[in-house]
Amino acid sequence: MNKTVEDLSHRWLKRKPDGLTPLESRVLKSTLERTTITRDTNKAVAFHSTYGDRVADTIARIGGSWSFILGFIAFLVLWTFGNVWLLSRNAFDPYPFIFLNLVLSMVAALQAPVIMMSQNRQTERDRIDAAHDYEVNLKAEIEIMALHEKLDELRHSELIGMRDEILRMAEQIRRIDEKLTARSAG
Repeated sequence: MNKTVEDLSHRWLKRKPDGLTPLESRVLKSTLERTTITRDTNKAVAFHSTYGDRVADTIARIGGSWSFILGFIAFLVLWTFGNVWLLSRNAFDPYPFIFLNLVLSMVAALQAPVIMMSQNRQTERDRIDAAHDYEVNLKAEIEIMALHEKLDELRHSELIGMRDEILRMAEQIRRIDEKLTARSAG
């Protein structure tokens, strides 16, 4: 039986083909062609990422780690200890640590947008993953519906076969009954 995307869209999605999204059309075509639709979305994202994107991801990965936080706390402790106790009279940055505040502000001013860029990329990656998950789930649902349809057809043909067999047996029983009735009468 030759099926088309139009047949499948009417049967399983209850929509006309012109109302399908490109993703849904692609899923129906892959169902007809019996091909897979899974793909590694990480490879696609990595292929399209620029050098700046990779740098932003690296900075966000490092800046959001415990090693960075603990290292930065150690740096702050050393800075304050060095300027308060070790260099008390000739301190490079005496209390209230104005130069340290300037450095921290500059780091935050540069780090925050880079981390936001990385988060935006992660959000886009999540959207791609969600769309791919939807595509795979839709394909799975359609395949399950196709299996149900095939099982229903098999069960229907079995029932018809059983009905025909029962009718044939009933006819044989009727003939045997007629022969027995004719013998007992004669």
